Amino acid sequence: MLFPTYVFLFAFLPVTLLVYWLIPASTWRLAALTLASCVFYAYWDWRYLSVMLVSTTADWIAGEVIVRSERAGIRRLALAAAIAVNLGLLFYFKYVHFFFGQLNGVAHLLGGGEPLPALRVVLPIGISFFTFNAMSYAIDLYRGTVQPAKNIVHYLAFVSMFPHLIAGPIVRYADVDQQLRRLVPRLTAGLAGSGLYFFTMGMVKKLLIADILAPHVDALWRQAPHLGLLNGWAAALGYSLQLYFDFSGYSDMAVGLAFLLGFRFPQNFDSPYKAVNISQFWRRWHMTLAFWFRDYVFIPLGGSREGLLITFRNLLVVWFLVGLWHGAAWTFVIWGLLHGTYLVVHSVCRRAGLTPSWTWLNRLITFVAVVVAWVFFRAPDVRVAGDVLRAMVGAGAGGFAAGPRLAPQFVALLIGGLAWVNLAPNTWEVSLEPKPRYALALGLLLGAAILTIAAPSPFLYFQF
Repeated sequence: MLFPTYVFLFAFLPVTLLVYWLIPASTWRLAALTLASCVFYAYWDWRYLSVMLVSTTADWIAGEVIVRSERAGIRRLALAAAIAVNLGLLFYFKYVHFFFGQLNGVAHLLGGGEPLPALRVVLPIGISFFTFNAMSYAIDLYRGTVQPAKNIVHYLAFVSMFPHLIAGPIVRYADVDQQLRRLVPRLTAGLAGSGLYFFTMGMVKKLLIADILAPHVDALWRQAPHLGLLNGWAAALGYSLQLYFDFSGYSDMAVGLAFLLGFRFPQNFDSPYKAVNISQFWRRWHMTLAFWFRDYVFIPLGGSREGLLITFRNLLVVWFLVGLWHGAAWTFVIWGLLHGTYLVVHSVCRRAGLTPSWTWLNRLITFVAVVVAWVFFRAPDVRVAGDVLRAMVGAGAGGFAAGPRLAPQFVALLIGGLAWVNLAPNTWEVSLEPKPRYALALGLLLGAAILTIAAPSPFLYFQF
């Protein structure tokens, strides 16, 4: 089920909120939330609800073993089993087709025989998010950094909570543990106001900016081999803005819905295009994912504690995995390794005192580097990425303005979007007072966004 649809806005959400707040603050309320979240997920395809339940059940059982066992070997075995189940699900549903394809390619080069069968597996929506949510619980229990869930209903409510279920933010159990134990007794004006504010801003970003940018961006990318310098940059900048407003819009909606349920989720975006270096960018973009890989992969590998070369190795390993997490394609691997290389280069330059002293120049260099990397992220294959990159340096098939004519609306959105991400405060930085004029403005914005709903428009991060 998608947030910006009539069935969600006018059926699922009001019914869920009404039932949720009518039930006293207890395990029964969380059970109702879990059931509603399962309905939300099953609306896409009920058959894949079992995948989420297998993942969550494995981590719950592993967590119980970890907490109850006094033998270190048993605890390690339980943690390993939980991680294996989650990574096994991810591999089968997300990577098995890619893996078999690579093996067939190698076998063909070596003159091998019959190719392995091509498995066309449907990717369960949100699998990359709910498996990471679930794994973090077992890992944190093993480390002793969180208390075990009060009961399985608390745990299922944490993993399946529909606001973050299918595209994040990646919520860890520690983020909501105390909130689950001490449920808000009633929906207050403050919670409702914050929830509607975040949800409205997310709807505006998604429907009034990202979805309007989308057809113009898609048209440019379909003609990648024929783009000139101007349109090459328009394609790259257009996608950079589309992705930002689409994904940060989803994150805002998730936070807003959490407020309406009496929960507070972690921030996932902090004006990332204002970053002055690539390290800061990843402390601002998809923050919950970056922090997840930092805490569960980078630091266990040794982090930056074991010398410069080991640190660089760890960065490249982590960002290879981050790229692969986003998708089973070489374009995502290249994107991840490119960001890992950026971080290594930035570290070297910072240590050598070679970073520019002007803030505006640091921001420009960081932004251009990110935009170049987004080309691989967006491209269906490396060839198309090469076409767009050649156009961006003036070496494309056309001249300066080759390719489709840029519509005035698209140009205006590019200019306005660039101004927004560079100058405007982000959603978390704005604190609205409870005044009628603000309520009217938010109501008009929400109404305008709802009026644009025509056909279901999936979020870009649903594919991950």
